[in-house]
Amino acid sequence: MTALRRAVSWGFAGVAPCELAIFMCVVGGVRLAPAVWLAGELAVSALVAGATALLLFDYRRHRREGLHRHSAFLAAIADDVPASVRKLISHEMTLATSFMRWATRRGPHGVRGGDHAVPYAPAQTATMYGLLFVCVVETVALAYLIPWPVVHVATLVLDVWGCSFLLALHASCVVRPHVIGADGSLRLRYGALLDIRIPADRIASVRLDRAFPHGKLAAADESGVADVAVAGLTTVTVELTEPVRYVRVLGKHAEARAVRFYADDPVSAVRRLGGAGRNGSRRAVGRTRQR
Repeated sequence: MTALRRAVSWGFAGVAPCELAIFMCVVGGVRLAPAVWLAGELAVSALVAGATALLLFDYRRHRREGLHRHSAFLAAIADDVPASVRKLISHEMTLATSFMRWATRRGPHGVRGGDHAVPYAPAQTATMYGLLFVCVVETVALAYLIPWPVVHVATLVLDVWGCSFLLALHASCVVRPHVIGADGSLRLRYGALLDIRIPADRIASVRLDRAFPHGKLAAADESGVADVAVAGLTTVTVELTEPVRYVRVLGKHAEARAVRFYADDPVSAVRRLGGAGRNGSRRAVGRTRQR
């Protein structure tokens, strides 16, 4: 079974680019030999059969371990599909639903009665629309300049996907703000890419703290500080009583002892977080410093 699992993994890694190349050739009007079609169909059929066998084997194994059907199916998916692939698929689905929520002007996602939404998208709106404009201009220009059909189709597909991705990412940031819960908890998000939940009893203190971090999104540094920056800026620092674990963009697990994030109205966010502590144990410090 281990050999089959390895063969399926390497098979998908090899067949995916080949299928993409065949698709581009077909769209571009290139005729392919029947043997190429047959080889492609056989390879895909064999991989689907192998992946199905692995999924059924892992599902039955988890069922024998006592898991219910739904839990066993999810566990089998986790065994057979890499975390990065699952995360990417989840990103695309969340981007699509967020864009629909934004387009239909529905309320923010995940904000219940008594919660307080903390927007952060306005800081990057100009940048996002600027990038979108550049992508649209590039798409139109390349559509006229590239004469080769296959290259034309490939660049057109990539450019259209890039435009839709930027628009959906901005929409997800608008409809998925940070959330200060009615119980004093904090939920930090960046569109569909990040979701960090901090329970109320783990927040020790909150302060205004303007910083310009240079690290990756939500990557904890050597001192355990994670930055959720927007437009290269954070405005609020949250010190924790104990570390929190979370999942980064591509499924990698991380741990942070303090979190810095950007809030469009940091004073209100600090006031609400500082005033939500139990028995007045949480401190809100109004201090701003630049890095």
